[in-house]
This record gives sequence, structure tokens and C-alpha cells, in this order.
Amino acid sequence: MTQVTFEELLDAGCHFGHLKRKWNPAMAPYIFMERNGIHIIDLYKTQAKIDEAAAAVSQLAKSGKKILFVATKKQAKDVVSELVTKVNMPYVTERWPGGMLTNFTTIRKAVRKMSNIDKLMVSESYKSLSKREKLQIEREREKLEKNLGSISDLSRLPSAVFVVDIMKEHIAVAEARKLNIPVFAIVDTNTNPNLVDFPIPANDDASKSIALIVGKMVDAIEEGLNERKLNKENNVEEPEEVVEEVAEDTEEEENKDERRPRANRRPRKPVAKK
Repeated sequence: MTQVTFEELLDAGCHFGHLKRKWNPAMAPYIFMERNGIHIIDLYKTQAKIDEAAAAVSQLAKSGKKILFVATKKQAKDVVSELVTKVNMPYVTERWPGGMLTNFTTIRKAVRKMSNIDKLMVSESYKSLSKREKLQIEREREKLEKNLGSISDLSRLPSAVFVVDIMKEHIAVAEARKLNIPVFAIVDTNTNPNLVDFPIPANDDASKSIALIVGKMVDAIEEGLNERKLNKENNVEEPEEVVEEVAEDTEEEENKDERRPRANRRPRKPVAKK
């Protein structure tokens, strides 16, 4: 994957932040200077953060993981949907459905409902319905497609979430944090970068800036998918992830005493008599 250049970031206007009075002090490490009351983002740090995020998403794609892209703001939705579709990743560019992550089973039910409507529309019983009933079903199908069509292939929770504008998508960020799902995000000078795992300091309002950064993420994902495909062709197995089962380990430790012979059990602490 080719590294994003300083000139590309400059041409896309990635350095333009918000007015000084709107800034979040947590963004101070990423601010280069102030010009005419507007904060200017340090593009060298943006460059480094893009590389860091790109390496991480590439590895996720290589492992067969799904990354959910979230961008419902006007200047981002079309750009994101067009780019992300190329790598077959799920995305939300319409309204964020509350509980999309924290109440994922309900969202899956709605997706299955859409699938059931599709089956109904090609069945013989559909032909016998009145025009009004058909119209109601078609309208419901269109509504579900608009809101959930882009995540219809998401059968389980995503392994990561990429967000454009964490202030607008604060509910999505909060849900991901609650479930310990890593968050990648474009963070502008008015946001708190500490809320996400992989912050990319840049202008999150200009469509050129969004297109450049999301485009680099998509390139990284594509590279990861190609490596995965190559490994499968060469019968190279991916290393399995090591997951720490804290609860199981704790339970195992607690049960050790029960399995020991009585003579070897840990002595109980004497209880002081009153």
C-alpha cells in the first residue's frame, strides 16, 4: 500500500480545523498552529496516524474480520458508500439505528424480515394480494433496504468501527466503547481523540479530506483481503487469535482447591474469636 503524502493531505484540506473557540484541549498534541482564528492540524502527525490505522485495518481484513464504517453526515455519506462497497464491508450512511451494536439481535431480526419479504415477493401467494397490500409491502421493503441494506451481510458484531465525525456519531462510538469494539475515527479539532482507539487528526467536514482518508483505509483493507486470498490459495493457515478468557481462568482457579486432596488444600485463615 502506498503511503499517503504530505502534499496529498495538504491538497485535500486535511489541515483545516475548527475555530479556536470551538477547540477541544485534548486535541492540543495534534494542532500545529493557529491562523486567522482557525486551528491548523499538524499533517505530519496525520500522516503517521493514517499509516498506523491502515496497518491495523489491513491486518483485520487479512484475518477475515469485518469493519463497520459509519458516516451519516451529508458530505461523507456518498463518498463512504461508494468507496466501502468496493471491499464489501458493511456501512451505515443513513440514520444510525439506536442499539445497532448493543442490541444487535433486534437489528438482525429486522434484516431477516427484509429477507422474508424478498421470499414473499417471489412466491405465488404474493400474486393474489391486492394492490394496496403489495404497495405496503414494497414500501416497507424500501425502508428496510435504505436503513439496513448496507449491513445485510453482517451476521455478527463487527470487529472494528470506522467513524467520520465522532461528535455526530457519538451514539455509535458510545455503543462500540461499551462492547470494547476498537474504534478508528477522523478526529477534528473540536473533538476528544481519547474516545477512540485509532484517532486520525484531520478535517472531518471537507469531502476531499474524508475521501482521501477513507480511500487509504479501503486500500489497506483491499491489500489485507488480497493477502488472505493468496494465503488460502497457498494453503497457509492464519495464526489463531489468543483470546483471554478472564472469567474462565478465574473459575478454574477457584475450582483448584476443590480438586486437591484434603491434606493439600490451602489452610483457612483462623477466625478471631470475640
